[in-house]
Amino acid sequence: MIKLLKNTSTASFGLLLLMGCAGSDATSTASADQIVSPGQSAVSQASTPNTTASATASTSTQNTSAVQQTAELEGAWRTTDAQGNEVVMLVQDGFFTIARFNKANKQFLGTTGGTYTVSNGKFEIKYEFNTLDSTQVGTSTTANFNVQQDQWTMERDGVTDTWNRINESNSTSPLASTWRITGRERDGQMSTMRPGPRKTLKVLSGTRFQWIAFNTETAEFSGTGGGTYTAENGKYTENIEFFSRDNSRVGQSLSFNYEVKDGNWHHSGQSSTGNKIYEIWSRISND
Repeated sequence: MIKLLKNTSTASFGLLLLMGCAGSDATSTASADQIVSPGQSAVSQASTPNTTASATASTSTQNTSAVQQTAELEGAWRTTDAQGNEVVMLVQDGFFTIARFNKANKQFLGTTGGTYTVSNGKFEIKYEFNTLDSTQVGTSTTANFNVQQDQWTMERDGVTDTWNRINESNSTSPLASTWRITGRERDGQMSTMRPGPRKTLKVLSGTRFQWIAFNTETAEFSGTGGGTYTAENGKYTENIEFFSRDNSRVGQSLSFNYEVKDGNWHHSGQSSTGNKIYEIWSRISND
């Protein structure tokens, strides 16, 4: 278990996620109103004639609430650790990433992420990558959460973590989503990349991005980078704030041509190494 936060007075939930110290919470407990006694008869159930209708209405309300809760969480969030390092979380299309870094010192300090669901004030995640504790990959954990006035609090095991929303109200980016690479040009021919345990994703909020490459089957992590971006008039520009493979890239800006066609993001230009690229990315929500 990683214990980099041992000397902090209050360890945040976000950093517990990042450090892999939160553990897994694979078992779920039914709430009192969901429990049916084994001895409850069909007659007693039938004695409430509107049970089915009430249950249907309740389920519909819960589904609507879950959709609303999911919508209010989407976007970019920021907090800091006890050492003043920045921690940024991106939440889009049922996928989240958390990256911890120090931009001034060009230090990448770790990242984790995966899928999530929300329901009745519960934020449940399933890890797909974790750079500091790969044994967390495939496990799940749940926290209570609340969002008020652009502040998101999460609580688990008596630890409360507070995130502040990054203001993206002026953004009109057509790329805010979670994207999976599905095509790459090689020797003038576009090669199709099929879904599998090896994934390369880009998670974009209205103004921030993070790309990650990982393998959910082996828990191997290949790399990541992120920062801010703009997407205007066919030009997509990344401003790099952290880069796991080469910290000399921090502070650089890279511009590409982009176009969204038939729901796919066509991305072309030169990579950070100067090589010509043409890639196609598809929204994971369409998988």
